Formats: sequence, C-alpha cells, structure tokens
Amino acid sequence: MGDVRTDVQRCADIGTMAARATHITLVVGGDEYLNSQEARSRTHHLLETHPDLDDVTLDARHATGYDLEQATSPSLLSAGAVIRIDNLEDADESLAQALLDYAAHPDVSLIVARHNGTTKGKALLDRLAKNGAARVEVPQLDKPQARLNFTLQRFEAKNRRVDPQAAQQLTGVLGDRPGELAAMVDQLCFDFPDGAITLDQVDTYLTGNPQVTGFAVADQALAGHAPQAITMMRDALAQGMEPIALIGALAMKCRTLGKAAAVRAGDITQAEARMQPWMVRNAQRQLPGWTSAGLARCIRQLAWADEQCKTNGADPIYALERAIVLMAGKGNDTMQAR
Repeated sequence: MGDVRTDVQRCADIGTMAARATHITLVVGGDEYLNSQEARSRTHHLLETHPDLDDVTLDARHATGYDLEQATSPSLLSAGAVIRIDNLEDADESLAQALLDYAAHPDVSLIVARHNGTTKGKALLDRLAKNGAARVEVPQLDKPQARLNFTLQRFEAKNRRVDPQAAQQLTGVLGDRPGELAAMVDQLCFDFPDGAITLDQVDTYLTGNPQVTGFAVADQALAGHAPQAITMMRDALAQGMEPIALIGALAMKCRTLGKAAAVRAGDITQAEARMQPWMVRNAQRQLPGWTSAGLARCIRQLAWADEQCKTNGADPIYALERAIVLMAGKGNDTMQAR
C-alpha cells in the first residue's frame, strides 16, 4: 500500500504542506475530485501565508489574457492576488500568452492552474514548466487498491478507525466516485462520533444501493439461506432495482471464492489474487463444502442469467433465482430451496 497511499495522502492533505516557492503551480491530471481538492488546498494555503493578496478565480474556458493581466495588477487594496485558474486545457491564445509572459517576468501574484492531463494544452504546460512553473501530478485512483487507500486515508485524516469490511464496502460501492466517497466518510464520522465505523453503519447509509443489496443477497445465498436470499432479491426488484446489478454482486462473490481457493491451494499468491488479507480469510471460511465443479456451475449459471438480462431473454428473473439456489447449495444443481 505504501507508494500509492503516499501519493493519495500527499494529494488529499496538501493543506498541511508548504507550497512550492514558485509563482505558478500546475495541478495536472488524475481524478477530477482530487485534482480540484489539490488546487483548492494549495490556493487556501497560499492565501493563509499571503493575507495581503486578493483571492481571484478564473475559468480558462471564458477568461482572456486581459483578465489575467487585470488579476495580477496592483489595486488600491492589494499588490496582487492568489489566482486559481480552472480548465487550463481550454485556454485561448491570449490567456496562454499572458501566462507565459507572467512566467517569464513574475511579480507578487501567485497562480495555481488546473489541467485535466489530456494532450489538449500540453504544449502550454511544457512551456510553462520550462519557465519555472512547478508541476504537480495528481493520482488517478483507477485501481482498487488505490481507492481503498484513499478511503482509509480519509478516516485517518479525521483520527477515526474503520472496520476493514466497512472500508471495503464503502470503496466497492463509491470508489469510482471519490467526491461522494469522501462526503460519505465525513457524514459517517459526524453521525457516529465514538468507536470504529462498522459494516452495519455503512450498510445503513448505503441501503438501496444495488451493489450493497447484491452483496447482502449473495451473503444469504452463500450461507445456504436460499429462501431468504430470493425474498431479498424479489423485494429489491420490486423497488426498481435492475437484475444485472444483483448478478454482478453474485458473480463478484463467486470470483472471490475462486481466488481464495486458489490461494489456499498455492496456485496463486495473495498478492496475485489482489485481495486484502481479511477478504481472503473470510472467503476461505466459506469454502468448506465447495468443489471446483460446483463453483464452475454457479459461474455458468450467472453467465446465463447475465445473458438473459442483456438479450431480453425469456425469463431473466428465473435465471437469477436459479443462480441463487445453486449458490445456496454450493453448486449442487439438485439443491432445492429450503
């Protein structure tokens, strides 16, 4: 977790760090939320350390070189400004030239400019860097481990503990939306001020999310409780949930079992399985009674259910129910719902 976690912490908690001694800082690429937070934190830090400067925000989609010249010029109340520029990739020629001119001959104003990391506007980034601008690369959070690290870091920043399963649940559901994930962490910490944040607390806040409901259905099925799992599934569908969302959660549970079995057999390492230690332990506790053939049958059944959903098959709900019953019987196709 070390390198990725270090990057995320540096990005999310930059307000505790001193800004570089440069007049222009380029915040480049990465996740949109983290990019915005990085720029916001750096701008806030500069305003705190330079209280004599004005606070100015420009949007490069609309701002011109004249706007930047006005922002950097002395006023009656200030000698300059801390200027945040959003959407630098959309800067027109006049704004780009004004930035280059200021980089070559800076005054007291300080600029933090956000760029989305695409090739658009890359030439401007390179020229500004050659003129002394500092470049900050923002992490993408495009891998599960990086997303989990981000979740854990958010709790650590608030001096709060979180149960591993609760952190994994939050990450699995909201990990591709860091802004919502950060807001959920903040809300949980505010509403539950004592002790570690638990899986039950997280699930309470995520009730109605297809992935959470799918995991709950899968847990009931893996525990051998086919009737309860089917009841939960039907309730979810009646509330408007799509079958494909439930199928995805069931399939994920099957894949987790398969990886845990492979780790136990020594076919792959835990690192190769890309699973947290607690996930491996939990999955391996569910392995007794399962066979490779049984797991394969469940995966084939889920694939058929997936096909029924995506191709408007004759009865996708029946296919989903059969998958649940099969999982409850550990892949035994003669299993009858109890």
